[in-house]
Amino acid sequence: MTNELIAGNIRNFTVSTEIFFKPNLDIYSQMIYIVLSSSTADSASLTINEVASKGRMTTKQAIKAMQALVDEHLIPHKLFRKMIGEFQDDRLSWAAKGLLTYCKEHRNITIAELLQLSDQSGENEQSIRKALVELDRNGYLEDYPELSKIAN
Repeated sequence: MTNELIAGNIRNFTVSTEIFFKPNLDIYSQMIYIVLSSSTADSASLTINEVASKGRMTTKQAIKAMQALVDEHLIPHKLFRKMIGEFQDDRLSWAAKGLLTYCKEHRNITIAELLQLSDQSGENEQSIRKALVELDRNGYLEDYPELSKIAN
């Protein structure tokens, strides 16, 4: 084993100390924040498995840690969605995941059309509204401003 440092492998980065004073962040969230900060140039191309490996944790722990960072507004939700995908986000119910999948396939759906669909399923209007609120609360309606109106 060698102790030589190769100049190309040295990376300087700055991490805000605010992550150490946020009571809702555990050590896993802090570590994920450090991993993402240390690879800012290529963090958009990192996978959740790579981040988990660098942070010395399981993928499930890394996902939970990233959820906390999103909730604290320390990382953008779009980065989280890109790395995780909505089906690994356990903050979402299956109803919300299904509704999101439907909305992705029907990007221009209106609120009236969406609520009308409740007649074609076992869901009522209230459960669709509840799923929309859930999606909005967790940042999934950013791309659907029309639908986020119903959630508010």
